[in-house]
Formats: sequence, C-alpha cells, structure tokens
Amino acid sequence: MQLEYSPYETIDGDHDSGIVLLADHAMNRLPASYDGLGLPETAFARHIAYDIGIEGLTRELSRRLGVPAVLSCFSRLLIDPNRGEDDPTLIMKISDGAIVPGNHPISEAEWNHRIETYHRPYHEAVHRTISAVAGRTGRAPIVLSLHSYTPAWKGVARPWHAAVLWDSDPRAALPLISMLEAEGDLVIGNNEPYDGALKGDTMYRHCMTRGIAHALLEVRQDLIGDEIGIRQWAERLAPIFAKLGGRDELHEYRRYPSRTGPYDDNRQGR
Repeated sequence: MQLEYSPYETIDGDHDSGIVLLADHAMNRLPASYDGLGLPETAFARHIAYDIGIEGLTRELSRRLGVPAVLSCFSRLLIDPNRGEDDPTLIMKISDGAIVPGNHPISEAEWNHRIETYHRPYHEAVHRTISAVAGRTGRAPIVLSLHSYTPAWKGVARPWHAAVLWDSDPRAALPLISMLEAEGDLVIGNNEPYDGALKGDTMYRHCMTRGIAHALLEVRQDLIGDEIGIRQWAERLAPIFAKLGGRDELHEYRRYPSRTGPYDDNRQGR
C-alpha cells in the first residue's frame, strides 16, 4: 500500500558527535483516510495529538549541534510510538477526557495494521540511526528524547519549567538535571510530572535494554509554543547537550536493571 507520507523523518547529522535526538510525538498528522478519527479539527491542536513545540525544538537543536534526529510523523492519537507494542494504551480510546471514536471499537486487524505501518517503521528508523552512530564511533551514542507537557493538569499548575525522566540509568539524567538547575532561573523536575520507568517505551526499548546512556527531557509547552520560545530553549539546551556528548563515560555500554522488572532479552532493541 502506498502511504500518504512516511511515518518518520530522519534528519542527517554528524555521526562522530555521538549524540542522537528523538522526538516521539513531534507531529499531529493523520492520513486523510482516517477522517480525523471522528474528532473535531481543534483536537489536533491540543497535547492529546502531539507534543507542542517539540518538532521545532528538535529541528533547531539538530541544526545547532549538527547531530542526527528521528521524528515521528503521525499523531499519537493514531498510535503512540512511546509505548510498547503490547501496551494497552498503545491506541487510546479516551485521551484527557476526549473520546476518540475512530479508536473504539477497533479490530485486531486494524490494531496490527497501525503497528506495522506506523509504529514499527518509526522504531526501525530509531534503531538504524542509533546503530549507525555507534558503528561510526565504535562507542555507544548518547540518546536524548524530547517531549513537552501541559502547564497544568486537572486544574493544578505544574511548577517545573522542564523535567528529566529516567528509569535507573543515572549517567545522562543526573548530570542533565544538575546542568539545568545550574542555569539559576529554572525549576527542574526529577521524574516529574511522569515517572520515566515505563516498560516497552522508547527509552526502554532502545537504550535500557542495550546499556546506552540516555535521558528524556520534558519542556513545558507554554515555554516553547512559538518560535521565540523554541529559539530560547535551543540556545539553553545546545551547550548542555554538547557537554553531555563530551563525557567519555557516557559513551560506554552499561546495562542497568530496570525498575519495571526483568528484561526479555529475546525482544530487546528493535
């Protein structure tokens, strides 16, 4: 079947940098054949459809650092690339109070079609990019995944400007938190507003199972909701990411036990 667009975009970069950027929820696009999943067009301007500001931030950081990046090109309302294939929330029936008619009911054939057509190709692109950088340098790359979150949840304001999510590998996460806090004007969350230990998610699949140093950075959406905010945060983050990339100890393969439980070594990586 001819797709309307690729489920992922890979931005080329210097593989010698040893850094890979990921954006699981970069875009809010859907194939026209899904007719908006029965949702109003306004739903696709909300966080339920994508991570606001992250496409622009990822592109700008990739440009400034000269590093490769992989972005998903479909809305997480279609299927969530930051979930394992066996996660029951892979295709959401309700998201932040919005019922998704096109996802319920859903046949097993359609569920598998979305995995094979969108979810799996994205992860294959992530795997290829990480492996290409590792093959070029002969060392493990550092993987930095970019996300954004809403300023408030259920009426409660979120005080963090940004947050770092991680499971049990502290090598990139803790230095990243320290460097962000050293900026002096930021409130930084440590596994807030979400816990970074999620079995089967992108960081688990491509980094935890392979012993690759990594961190997931969340930036509050209102801070990167326009070009000015994106540029300001790229200016902040680019030198910090570059410093992480210069740490030799972060380019070693070292596998930590996950807080989610034992690994299934027959399913790791891809």
